[in-house]
Amino acid sequence: MIETIQLDFLYDFDRVLDRLSMDPLISLNKEERYVLVPTEEQLVCKVQATGTTESPTFVIEGAINERQLQNIKEIFHFDRSLEPIHTHFTDTNLAPIFEEHRGTPIIREFSLYATLMKSIIHQQLNLSFAHTLTTRFVHTFGEQLDGVWFYPKPEVIGQLKVEDLRELQFSTRKAEYVIGVSQAMASGELNLQALALQDDETITQILVKYRGIGPWTAGSFLLFGLGRPNLFPLADIGLQNALKKLWTTTDKPKAEEISSHFPQWSPYLSYASLYLWRSIE
Repeated sequence: MIETIQLDFLYDFDRVLDRLSMDPLISLNKEERYVLVPTEEQLVCKVQATGTTESPTFVIEGAINERQLQNIKEIFHFDRSLEPIHTHFTDTNLAPIFEEHRGTPIIREFSLYATLMKSIIHQQLNLSFAHTLTTRFVHTFGEQLDGVWFYPKPEVIGQLKVEDLRELQFSTRKAEYVIGVSQAMASGELNLQALALQDDETITQILVKYRGIGPWTAGSFLLFGLGRPNLFPLADIGLQNALKKLWTTTDKPKAEEISSHFPQWSPYLSYASLYLWRSIE
């Protein structure tokens, strides 16, 4: 299936590629402006930009049915306009970064399981080693098809021993977390597709019951796994630094000061988070 789509709002795909290129496991070409997407059906879809930021058009190749095509559109934020969000922030104290990064969408992770595994692996690690560890994990236990890497299945990881991940330089505790969550998914106890139908609070309450998943990881799942629009991780140091830079203050703003702006930024706190991260990347 080949689908050509045209968006009726500004969409900066080059900035999308810039951000996606930070993950070494994502196959893309910035010069030719495409990204290859591993699907849950173990197929590869290609998303190719053919237009401009002001007049964005795309060709999606490889989708096998309408459901998969719709999933690609949701991942890349093709299915809903960015203009109401831009307008919302025009009269706020975040207006400068929303103008500078106009047309930047929230891009979801390509798989819900990958979102959880990536978040658990990245906990309390610097970004460089976090990517190294995640790459080792996928290259060792995942699969490669047409040059695209697929995260391993939970059934595979659930059968591992802690020592198998320790060989990749996982800590004992992190190995236990990854294996434990994978076992819960493989057994059907934790069904991420069904969980995705719940509200943010319910999803968080269910996820944090599992070892290795705290509020930060649950929030990451909501934001980058499900694309939920109204999340802002107050404890994130990057966001604090971005606000310090934007507001030209001596010290990083405290949680109470930041949250005092939530009524003004809602219901698009997730976009405030993204644009602040982008402003310092």
